[in-house]
Amino acid sequence: MNLMRTAMLLAFMTALFMFVGFLIGGRGGMIIAFLIAAGMNFFSYWNADRMVLSAYRAQEVDERNAPEFYRIVRDLARNAGLPMPKVYLYDNPQPNAFATGRNPENAAVAASTGLLAALSPEEVAGVMAHELAHVQNRDTLTMTITATLAGAISMLGNFAFFFGGNRENNNNPLGFVGVLVAMIVAPLAAMLVQMAISRTREYSADRRGAEICGNPLWLASALGKIARGAAHVPNYDAERNPATAHMFIINPLSGERMDNLFSTHPDTENRIAALQEMARGGFDLSTPPVRAANPTRKSRSVPNTGSGRGDSQPPKGPWS
Repeated sequence: MNLMRTAMLLAFMTALFMFVGFLIGGRGGMIIAFLIAAGMNFFSYWNADRMVLSAYRAQEVDERNAPEFYRIVRDLARNAGLPMPKVYLYDNPQPNAFATGRNPENAAVAASTGLLAALSPEEVAGVMAHELAHVQNRDTLTMTITATLAGAISMLGNFAFFFGGNRENNNNPLGFVGVLVAMIVAPLAAMLVQMAISRTREYSADRRGAEICGNPLWLASALGKIARGAAHVPNYDAERNPATAHMFIINPLSGERMDNLFSTHPDTENRIAALQEMARGGFDLSTPPVRAANPTRKSRSVPNTGSGRGDSQPPKGPWS
C-alpha cells in the first residue's frame, strides 16, 4: 500500500507539474516540465533527504558528542526492530523534529537543539519514537518527495506570474485564466496533497510511536510542549522552506494557527486526547519501554553548532 501510495503521489504531482508547464509554455512547456519532473523524481528519490537536512543545517551526531540523545534513538530503533538511523541535530530554538530517508536502511532522524532543551528525556523518547514510526511505515520517502515537488510547483507558479501565460493562448481570453491557475490553483493543489499525506499519517505514527517507546503519555506531554513552543518561537529556516512543513512532528510555520483548514497537521489537542485514551485503555505492548535517561545526570547532548543563535547561554533542562 505504501508503494502504491507513493507511485500515485508521484504520478499526480508529475501531471500537475506538466499541466503548469503547459499553461506557461504550451506543448513545448509541457514537454520541458515533464523532463524536469522526471529528473526531479529520480533526483529526489536518491538525494531529497540530504537536501532537507542541508536546508536546516543539520549536523550528524554520535555517542561522543550527544551520548544521551543517541542512546535514546538507538534503544528505540532496537525496540522497533529497525536498523539504526543516522542521528542529526540542527541549531534552532524552536522545539521540533522530523525524519527523512527513502527507506529504513537509509533513514535519518533530526531534532532541534530547542527540543532537547525544552523536553525531558522521556518526552524526547516519545518524539523520536514518533519519527521512527514514520520510518517504519515508510512515510519518509513520500513526505520528502512531496516537499521537493511541491516546492518546484510553487516555483513554477511564481515563474508564471513574472513571465505570463502560454504564448499559444495569447489571443485566447482563457489565457489569463491559465496564468491564474498556474499561480494559485497548482500550488494550492500541491499543498492539499501535502496536507492529505501528513494529516492521515500523524495519528498512525503517534500510535506506533507510543508502542515503540512504551508510554503514550510521554508523547502526549511532548506534543503539548512542542505546540506551545512552535506558536511562540519562530523557525526562520522553515519559513524559507514552507514545502517541508509537513515533515515535522508539529507545524513549524508561524501562520499555522491562522486557519486549521489549511494546516498540514491534525489538531494537536485531538492527537493528545487520542494518546491519553490509548494510555487509559492499557494497550498491549509487544516491545519493552525504552529506558529513560537519569534527569539528574549531566551530559553533552546539545553540542554547540556555532551558529551564533542562542549560543551565549547553555540550554536548560535535563540535558545540561
